[in-house]
Order: sequence, then C-alpha cells, then structure tokens
Amino acid sequence: MKFTEPLREGRFLKRYKRFFADIEFEGEIITAHCPNTGSMKGCMQENAPCRFSFVDDPKRKLKYTLQQIHMGDSWVGVNTGLPNDLVFETFTSGRSKAWSQFTSGRKEVKINDKTRIDMALWTNLPEVDSAKKWNVEFIERFKFHFIEVKNTTLVEDQIAYFPDAVTTRGQKHLQELMDLIDRGHTCEIVYTIQRDDFDSFAPADHIDPTYGQLLREAMDKGLKVTPMHIQQSEFEVLTDPDKKIPVRI
Repeated sequence: MKFTEPLREGRFLKRYKRFFADIEFEGEIITAHCPNTGSMKGCMQENAPCRFSFVDDPKRKLKYTLQQIHMGDSWVGVNTGLPNDLVFETFTSGRSKAWSQFTSGRKEVKINDKTRIDMALWTNLPEVDSAKKWNVEFIERFKFHFIEVKNTTLVEDQIAYFPDAVTTRGQKHLQELMDLIDRGHTCEIVYTIQRDDFDSFAPADHIDPTYGQLLREAMDKGLKVTPMHIQQSEFEVLTDPDKKIPVRI
C-alpha cells in the first residue's frame, strides 16, 4: 500500500488527549492527528525520529497525520487504520497462498446488531456475491471464514505482544469468534506487527491475562492465529503474508 506522497520526517515530542501529537519539523512545532486507539506502550520516545503524512484538505482540522516512530533499530507503524485495508488488499491481490481457496470477500461485515468483523471470505456463493449489502442472515445460511485484524506495535525482548493495554473490546471479539466457530464457521485473527525488531509473537499475559486465556481457549476451538509482518518505509507499507512467524503459547 503506497502513500499518496512520501512521508515527511520530523521529531516526535509528545502525544496528548489521545489523538494529538506534537512534532518538531523544520524548526517549528506542528500538531498532527495520532490515529491510534491503544496505549502505544513501547513506541513513544521524546525526540525520536518520526514520519508523518500531509493532506491539504480544508475539511480536516489537522492536516498532518502521525504514521511512524523510530524506536531502537526499527520504524514502528502507529496508524491503526492501515492494517485492515492492507490485509484486505493482500487478499484481493492474491498475494496470500493461505487465502487462495476463497473467491470473494468483504470488509467490515455485521455478525449481529452490535458487532462488525473486519473481514469475511467465502467461496462460490452467488447470492452473497451479488448482494449490494451484507445481510446478517447470511451467517445462518452459509459458511464463511471470518477474520479479525489487530494492530501490534509492542515488542519486548524480540517478542511482539498484543495487547499493549487491557482490552475488554479485544476480549469480546475473541468470545464472538468462538461463537462463530460453534456455529460452524472458520475464524482467524491476524496480528499485524508494524515493526521489524521481533522474532516471534505472544499474547501479552503480563498486561491482560484474561485476553491471553481467551485466546488460548479460542485456539483450542480452532481459531487460526496469524502474525503478519508489516514493513515500513516513507513510500509505502508492505506485507509478507506467507512469512512464518512463531507463536508462543
């Protein structure tokens, strides 16, 4: 996935009010949108090099968006809005051998009145293919492969961890995936790791033990866990979908 123009580079100063970040750029301090709902634990350091995008849109309050922060030996992608689009693009481009069995897919599909799953994939379902809108009744009539995508930026001792804070929402997603498996669907959770300095993935039991427990329970039911490396540059972000990353459970 390419950026519309190369990212600009400055120095990260601070994050505040959750969605704001101050950046030093060419001798001035600018305020950028910080598109990250997590704690950003382990990827915020004052005066660290950072990269940001610029959009001259009069409808936007902030023209700048923080995209990457350099930590240690690696650039870290902090835009949690990119992984969903990037994973879906990986499917539609046919770059993943693991999803080659599926002929169609859709992003952000409703599984009930309150919840959307990031992706649904299926094979040869003309009624679903031709539908203008996703119908919740589809999940009772047909079988799908549901995928939830999680953004992963925390690395400690070369292990990529999720989550970086207690996540009741993430716990709820795991329970819903288990329910879908019980109803005859297959399910997968993709942890997009937006940095390079890791060699394996694990649930962050030291941060949210309940999440780790639920993940193991879901895996026992058949949930597929797929860590996916996301490479960062000032021009684009890239996936390596078939790279095998060990999962520590």
